[in-house]
Amino acid sequence: MSFDRINPPDLAPPSGFSHAVRTDRPRTVYLAGQTALDASGKIVGADVVEQFEKALSNILRALEAAGGTPADLTSITIYIVDVEAYLARAREIGRVWRRLAGTDYPAAAGIGVARLWDAEALVEIQGIAALE
Repeated sequence: MSFDRINPPDLAPPSGFSHAVRTDRPRTVYLAGQTALDASGKIVGADVVEQFEKALSNILRALEAAGGTPADLTSITIYIVDVEAYLARAREIGRVWRRLAGTDYPAAAGIGVARLWDAEALVEIQGIAALE
């Protein structure tokens, strides 16, 4: 089995991880957790909705670079610093998801955490995709 480490140049340079890893049998892509980092490595977005949108955009960009589409996502895990704020804005977050990823929903889990690697990050999204 071979592994391709995929690091799109328009995402922040990874340190100690790859943005995506694709295997050849079966063609599976393991997507590293993405926060609202811009290409320079700075967290952007003033609230949980804005940060969710950037984190989702980042994970979808890594997936695209690996040859996948949002419909290929089989599983995501969303790590949330402030679960109450996330739940209060769930409808807006759902609209962001549908606009960026469509309505082919993967299996999902949301996990409340005390903090993320980047102290300013409010949300991190990790995923797995199966490519045809």
